[in-house]
Amino acid sequence: MKILSHILSPLFALTFLLLLVIFHPLQWLGLKLFGYNGHKRVVDLLNFLLVKSLLILGITVRLKNEHTLPKDASLIFVSNHQSTFDIPPFGLFFRKHHPKFVSKIELGKGIPSVSFNLRHGGAALIDRKDAKQALSTLGRFSKNISKKKWGAIIFPEGTRSRNGKPKKFSTNGLKMITKYNPDGYIVPVTINNSWKVFKYGKYPLGLGSPITLTTHQPIKIDSMPFDELMKETEKAIITHIK
Repeated sequence: MKILSHILSPLFALTFLLLLVIFHPLQWLGLKLFGYNGHKRVVDLLNFLLVKSLLILGITVRLKNEHTLPKDASLIFVSNHQSTFDIPPFGLFFRKHHPKFVSKIELGKGIPSVSFNLRHGGAALIDRKDAKQALSTLGRFSKNISKKKWGAIIFPEGTRSRNGKPKKFSTNGLKMITKYNPDGYIVPVTINNSWKVFKYGKYPLGLGSPITLTTHQPIKIDSMPFDELMKETEKAIITHIK
C-alpha cells in the first residue's frame, strides 16, 4: 500500500495544486463580474473538485446528517480538526448555509485560491498574537453572520490533531460568536479519518481511509448558559470520534 502511495501522492498533489492555481483568477473574475454570488459559485465548484480529487488516493468523503438544520437562522458549525482536508467538505456540504471560516491570519496570504477566498469571502482572519485585533475581527464577523443569517465554522481546538485524538477546546472564539447570535444554533460536527491522509507524515499520503463528517442535534444558543452549551457541544463531538 505504501509503495502505491508513492506513485499516487505526486499525482494527487499536482491535481490539488493545479485546482488552487486555476481557480484563483476564476474567483477574481467571479467577484468582479458578478459580486458575492458569482464568487460563491466559483468557490462551491472548487470545493466540489477538491473533494473529488481525493478519489485519486482512494478516499471518499461523505456527510452523515440525520438532523434538519434550521433555516433563516445563523448556524455555528463547531467541529474537531484533523487535517487540511477538513476544509473543502465543509464548504461543499454546507454551501447552502454560506459557511464562513474562523481562521488564523497567516492563511490570508500566499496560498492560491485559499487566501483569496478567506480575504474576500467573509471569513474572520484572527491574529493570535494580537488579542485586540482578534476580538475586533471576531466581533465584526459575528455581527455579519447574524445579520446575513450565514453559517460560521470554527475549530475550537485551534490547531489540527495529528493523530485524531481531540485537543482541549478553547471557549474564547465561540463565546464571542454566540454573544452576537443568541437566536442562532450551534451545530456540532464530528470529523473522522481525515488525519489518516497524513499518517506517514507529509509524504507519502495515506490511501483509502474514508473521511466522514457527522452532524449532531442543533442546539439553540439561547436555550442554556454558555458554559453548559460549550460542554454539550464538546461532548457531542468528542464522543463520536473513532
